[in-house]
Amino acid sequence: MIVRARAPLRLGLAGGGTDVSPYSDLHGGRVLNATIGLYAYCTLEPSADGALEIRATDLGETFRAPAGAPLETTGPLMLHKGILNRLARQFPAAGPLAVRLTTHADVSAGSGLGTSSTLVVAMLQAFNEWLRLGLGEYEVARLAFEIEREDVGLSGGKQDQYAAAFGGFNFMEFDAAGRVIVNPLRVKDWVVNELEASTVLYHTGQSRDSARIIDEQVANAASPESRSVEAMHRLREDAVVMKEQLLTGDLRGFSERLGHSWEAKKRLAQSVTNPTIDRAFEVALGAGAHAGKVSGAGGGGVAMFLVDPARKPAVLAALGELPGRVVPFHFVQRGAEAWYPDPSRRTRGPWTP
Repeated sequence: MIVRARAPLRLGLAGGGTDVSPYSDLHGGRVLNATIGLYAYCTLEPSADGALEIRATDLGETFRAPAGAPLETTGPLMLHKGILNRLARQFPAAGPLAVRLTTHADVSAGSGLGTSSTLVVAMLQAFNEWLRLGLGEYEVARLAFEIEREDVGLSGGKQDQYAAAFGGFNFMEFDAAGRVIVNPLRVKDWVVNELEASTVLYHTGQSRDSARIIDEQVANAASPESRSVEAMHRLREDAVVMKEQLLTGDLRGFSERLGHSWEAKKRLAQSVTNPTIDRAFEVALGAGAHAGKVSGAGGGGVAMFLVDPARKPAVLAALGELPGRVVPFHFVQRGAEAWYPDPSRRTRGPWTP
């Protein structure tokens, strides 16, 4: 039997950072995001020798261990190991997992598109099918959050896991009790088309350690007198307003609010921006973009710019002179999904000789 799974990466539109404790615990977070046609992938197949094998082909990393052995969650495969430890602990009836687990992602971690969390969701969705666990979107997302944040101990928020599990345009609410409410948005087709045509994604060429940036934001947010808390309030309000603008098709207002939101985001931590990011904004805005923001925690990765589609070629040409690269994309509605490559045989895939 072979199972494959994929989960979509997400573009943070507004409210990012308000889903991170302690702010979300004290004030409640609000986030607006959308998934795009870039994915994290997982393949599960039986191990040839009864052992556990993990392969991250995009990282060039391989790990082997006896099936069922506790795994130390360190190194570049810490999330893979964390998942296997949690499954063994939470679902002991499944027995030792003698599998070959292979993963890769369309965009590397540190891009600001939620790659690491999305990869966890993709792996869980594969095991959900492999073990017939019957977990729904909320359960997969919650389990992914617990593994990444609590078991492995990486800093971050909650939005990435829920975006990957649900897919589409979503407005998310986070409260002090740890509850997450995902509100799928019925955005009109013409609005989605216009937003997609108006958006340029530009990878700065710099990856960043989101956990380090988030740790700085958390420290700033812990002080009630900090200007970071005031900026968080603004980001939360922006998510609410931009949701309404998206639903009503007010993309000019959406663009203006996006720019204001980026200014608030930069007040969360000194490391949110840097000269490379500032230069990309200078070039894009100078070529005709209306506004922009960096997706995710900031510090590098992917920047999002909004521009009149008629002026988009000029922005693309200007950004093409910089060291980074433009990232082609489209919005997608489906969240994490798993499938059998060959349902008629289920013992080998269509590419197996």
